[in-house]
Amino acid sequence: MPSFDIVSKTDMAELDNALNNTRKAILQRFDFRGAKYELNLDKKEKKLVMLAEDGTKLEAIREMFKQNAIRRNLSLKCFDFGEVTIAGGGMSKREIKIRDGLEQETAKQITKLIKESALKVQASIQGDEIRVTGKKIDDLQAVIATLNAADLEVALQYVNMKRD
Repeated sequence: MPSFDIVSKTDMAELDNALNNTRKAILQRFDFRGAKYELNLDKKEKKLVMLAEDGTKLEAIREMFKQNAIRRNLSLKCFDFGEVTIAGGGMSKREIKIRDGLEQETAKQITKLIKESALKVQASIQGDEIRVTGKKIDDLQAVIATLNAADLEVALQYVNMKRD
């Protein structure tokens, strides 16, 4: 029976590349000459911390990061941009949570959308993935089109397409 999995993963290698490109872009900008800033990625905590001298520089770093993430085919839905706070030394700080994996509530919402589509497919939640099976490949492709049109708050990838 044909099937595929719905996942929400962030490619950490591409995230590293986007951060490195952001650092290079900062070095090229005249308004950052001599300015203090930091970009720290904690892969274990799945969190990115941006520090800058003031809010305008922090906003400029965020915009450069967003542009580089898009160039590296990372969806901005993978990131939860936190509020700007004041860190030690009078520096502005922004924490960005990296979403990785489907949360239970989102998985339930996706399976509900699939059931409401009235297509002849079965959707089952398996940890942080959803397995969709059906008799026809066309039904599975219709599920993908339905989910893409739904404009969910998470970035979805469709993997392990099996044609039996």
